[in-house]
Amino acid sequence: MENIGFIGLGNMGYPMAKNLEKAGFPLTVYNRTAQKAAGFAQQSVVSPDMETLVASNDIVFTMLTNDAAVSAVYEVIAKEDIKGKLFVDMSTISQKLSQQLAVTMRECGASFVDAPVAGSTMPATEGTLIIMAGGDDPDIARAMPYFEKMGKLTKHVGKNGQGIAAKLAINYFLSTLYQGLAETVLFSGSLGVSRTDMLEIINESASGSGATKVKTPLLLKDDYSPAFALDLMLKDVLLAQEAGADYPLTKPLIDTYSAAQREGLGSKDVMAVIDYLKK
Repeated sequence: MENIGFIGLGNMGYPMAKNLEKAGFPLTVYNRTAQKAAGFAQQSVVSPDMETLVASNDIVFTMLTNDAAVSAVYEVIAKEDIKGKLFVDMSTISQKLSQQLAVTMRECGASFVDAPVAGSTMPATEGTLIIMAGGDDPDIARAMPYFEKMGKLTKHVGKNGQGIAAKLAINYFLSTLYQGLAETVLFSGSLGVSRTDMLEIINESASGSGATKVKTPLLLKDDYSPAFALDLMLKDVLLAQEAGADYPLTKPLIDTYSAAQREGLGSKDVMAVIDYLKK
């Protein structure tokens, strides 16, 4: 049993780290806002800084918001003595940055796996995320006992950067689903079909999916507290475009989510796109 560290206790990182704690692994956590780490103080170690966490752990997981946040953390990590350690970044960032981090970690004598996840806060809490991993076989095997506590399926999809590739692709698909769902609900409503009836029809038909079902309660309550923020969906579609997504839906998706963000909906759940589309 290796000592493990977890950096980043946001909406996703917190429940993911909690599942590692519940499994009984020796865990150290760090978050820039120290208050978010308070829930770990009883059973785990709350580190005062990243340097201390890196020094005292064999495997370090990172779950952060974007390229800038990940870059800042790994700049600190790269200055430490990290020979023999494994770093697993579970953030959704650009493929270019992820591949650069893999090179940097190898130059420092460490290993790196990119392992972004599919699923929002509920699957993160339940430990039923889908983990898409890119890296070498021995590194994936080393991380697997921990992946098994955070997700229901881990797919090793190739070398470093391929986990990110899979994540950008699945989130591109989700962006089309959520906008399509919002448009369908608005369209059916304009024709006099109740939202409750339309969502039941969608979910019981071939067009229903886990994605439509998880967003149904939000649409019925018209309450878009964030499980997966609209800001993050826009970020991921832009990353997909940067990685080469150039299809008939790419620009309309970016235009819609960008406009919704400008309307002040970015911090709400991605399904709040419906409030923009109403206009």
